[in-house]
Amino acid sequence: MSEVLTGIERRIYNYLVDYLKRETFQPSVREIGTKFGIRSTKTVTEHLQSLQRKGYLDRTPSRSRALKILGLNLSPDTYTIPVYRNAGYGSPDDEVEARYDLDRSLACSPDCFFVRVRGLAPREEGVLEGDLLLVEPRDEAAASDLRVYELGGSIKLRRGDSPMGDGAGAGGSENGGADFHYLGVARAVLRTLPRQ
Repeated sequence: MSEVLTGIERRIYNYLVDYLKRETFQPSVREIGTKFGIRSTKTVTEHLQSLQRKGYLDRTPSRSRALKILGLNLSPDTYTIPVYRNAGYGSPDDEVEARYDLDRSLACSPDCFFVRVRGLAPREEGVLEGDLLLVEPRDEAAASDLRVYELGGSIKLRRGDSPMGDGAGAGGSENGGADFHYLGVARAVLRTLPRQ
């Protein structure tokens, strides 16, 4: 599951996961189309084929409800959160290093993801080099929120009123002309303690 999903693919995938957690079967192609206002079953089928090609599900084309979600804990109380290996979070080159099942009270959205912290100033906001930072992708952040940016392969943290920009999701050219990319708002830190 290393390929990043498009917006509609992510929404369909999340719908399938939530549906299966509530029911014991998957929705039909027509039900998926109705949910997302897609009139053509061919278009829905193409989205499902893309999810299959990207490794998120397996399906039997000749059967209406023959979808199997791959690599997912179907507990209704958890989200499966990816850990991205590369610095270009959200790009097609991203690799998923691992996945963690987190309680929904901690991972507030199924779109959350972990990034491994690299190139961070020592103890910036209590986050250390090598920590996993749980990021909630959001266009807007309050002044008290800790915004997460990627800058030249490193993670940078700023409070909501940071000079790095308004977090509209586009890159910028501050900090000596280097491009930065707004990832979202930090929600939690996962730190592995060294073994003795």
